Formats: sequence, structure tokens, C-alpha cells
Amino acid sequence: MITPIAVVAIVSAFLFFPKGQDDDQTYVMSDSNPFPELIEEEIEENETTLPPVPEPIVVDVKGAVQHPGVYSLSEGDRLIDAIHAAGGYLPDADSRMLNHALKLTDEFVVYVPSVGEEPIDIVQTATVGTSAGQNGGRVNINTANEQELMTIPGVGPAKATAIIQYRTDHGLFKTPESLMEVSGIGQKTFEKLESQITVK
Repeated sequence: MITPIAVVAIVSAFLFFPKGQDDDQTYVMSDSNPFPELIEEEIEENETTLPPVPEPIVVDVKGAVQHPGVYSLSEGDRLIDAIHAAGGYLPDADSRMLNHALKLTDEFVVYVPSVGEEPIDIVQTATVGTSAGQNGGRVNINTANEQELMTIPGVGPAKATAIIQYRTDHGLFKTPESLMEVSGIGQKTFEKLESQITVK
């Protein structure tokens, strides 16, 4: 009786558990992430922590500095950064009225007066960081020449030339808002210039 039972057990083992089943079985790992939301959250977190890249700006440094000229800086830089870019002050520079913490903008003109210059130049420099015109620190866009127009923050050579050309072609500006009729000066630009200009 023992032998037939043993034979049945062996045959059953071969039928229900084929040899090599475990060895031949292939496990395929899926390339898809079972938790995609975790990766998305990590990507979003990394994107939000990236610091903004400052926009480049160009400023013109004039007057009593070591190397007057046009310099490329970054948005958010201060007037003192422009002075350092120009090599620092000359020995006869008068920087008492300059606002070194003033933020620079593109096409900004920095004028550094020398000791002994007219006091009005120093006061105007303190007002806008440049040599502004008279009229309470505002530039009269009907009488200012190209250099005086360029002392307005945001007005470079191209805009100054366009303003003078407009006066030649159309006459004097009747209101400050008329400045928006000049090519290249739109609403946003005018809003930045409005507090610095007059048409008296």
C-alpha cells in the first residue's frame, strides 16, 4: 500500500508543480511611476524656488568719475553700483547730494558734479540722480536740449532725439500728455516720466 501512494504523490507533484516554473517565470517591471503626483509636486516645488533672473539695463555715467561711459548693469542695481562700474569718484567729485541708494533703470544717466559747480546742478542731481532741468526739479520738454532731456530717468539718446524732432515738426507740447504722441513713448513710459517733466 505504501508504494502506490508514493507513486501517486510523485505524479501529482509533477502535474501541479512543473519543474522550472519558478526559474522560467519573467517579472516585468512597469516604467510608469505608481505615484505620479509625488513627482509632479516635486517638480512644481523646484520651479517655484528658482530665483528670478534680473533684466539687463544700460546706464550712462558722466562727470567726475574715473571712467565716464556707458555701462551694462542689472535691474535692481543702485546708483552706487554705477559709480563703482565707472571706477569710482575723482578726487574733486562732490557726491554729497547724490542718493547712492537710488535704484537704476534702463537708459538712466548718472551725473557726478565736481566741487565748485553751481549749487543748482547738485540739487538737481540729488532729485533724480542726474542733472535735471530747472522748474522744481522737472525738465521742461519744450525748451530742454538733448543733453537736458537725457537727464530724465528712462530717456536715452533715441527718445531725446525723437522729442526734439517732434517739437520741430509739430511745435511745442501743449500738455505733458502730448509726450505720448512722440514715437516710442507710450502710456507706460509716460507714467514713469510724468513726475519728472513739465511744459511751462
